[in-house]
Amino acid sequence: EYDPATNSWRSRRSLLLARNHHVAAGVGNRIYVIGGRVSSAFITGGSNNVDLVEMYDPAADLWTARARMPTARSAMGVGVYKDQYIVAAGGEGQDQRFLAAFKSVEAFDPTLNRWHVLPSMARQRHGLAVGVIGNRLYAVSGEAQSALHGLEHASLATHEALQLDLVIK
Repeated sequence: EYDPATNSWRSRRSLLLARNHHVAAGVGNRIYVIGGRVSSAFITGGSNNVDLVEMYDPAADLWTARARMPTARSAMGVGVYKDQYIVAAGGEGQDQRFLAAFKSVEAFDPTLNRWHVLPSMARQRHGLAVGVIGNRLYAVSGEAQSALHGLEHASLATHEALQLDLVIK
């Protein structure tokens, strides 16, 4: 934990599950860590995506598991809407059958500890930039296919917006 007033760091409790390529978002006075992968830094190195959601309470220095996300994935983008919903978009996954990017968009409501499946993006992608401005979720750039796919021109120089007030009620 970094204290900007004293320019100092102190150790805090570790995540319940160590992982990489996850996303993190702050809602209220809590920090949420969502998805990611374990076992390898690279999706092609035998890693496994997780659907785990962990909530951190800094006052209690305590991590708690929350409702699992509908789609286990890593390398997604995330934005916060109305300081109430955490919206995850895109990502990548792998198993014995496929190595792919996702176009799914899902919103987590920490108050109700519940996920909502939202309309998918037009294009699948991972490694994208995501942000919320007003009532819109913006998804920018990314890769159209998962790592080591062998495709040229897989980078997407495109963006799209989802009007959240029409799909989250």
